[in-house]
Amino acid sequence: MNELLTYARMAEAHWREHCPRRVRDLERTGTLNGSLLEAQNRTLDEMEQLMRDFRQQGLDPQQAHDQAWEMVRERYILIPPETAAS
Repeated sequence: MNELLTYARMAEAHWREHCPRRVRDLERTGTLNGSLLEAQNRTLDEMEQLMRDFRQQGLDPQQAHDQAWEMVRERYILIPPETAAS
């Protein structure tokens, strides 16, 4: 998977708004796209495992997806905003 899909585009929009220094640093080093792809792939991998687990627990596919997204989204995609000191 080498193209930016929904999660990577969502991460980019969030990072640009809430973590502009991080984005500038990643752009300066030429690693922004790679970092976005990594965030996307880690999100998808973790969500896939969680969704399997939730399905085994009896959740329907949408419920499993929603629960997995809620658990993973802030790890890689919707990361905490930068503070003045960061």
